[in-house]
Amino acid sequence: MADITSHAFVVRRGNHVVAAAGYQRWPGLVAHMCVLTQPNQRGRGLARAVASAAVADGLANHLLPQWRARPDPSRRATRALGFRQLGAQLSIRILRSADR
Repeated sequence: MADITSHAFVVRRGNHVVAAAGYQRWPGLVAHMCVLTQPNQRGRGLARAVASAAVADGLANHLLPQWRARPDPSRRATRALGFRQLGAQLSIRILRSADR
């Protein structure tokens, strides 16, 4: 969330933020989503609620929302909002023999 360039959209329980979403504006008019929910608050639709507000804001600013959803709960939230998987990402780390 520290890198978002949009407003933060949140759900509060009392004085505590339990879910938050926003996006970082990337080149090519992309809104790269960031969505967080406190572990003890998951499964209640909070990620979907805050993400929906962030996505709507991105669209209102003529940006294309993008969400790198890896964990299953994140994937479920993306599907509920109408996102489709269009690719995959693989990260590798190359070690030099001195690093082993």
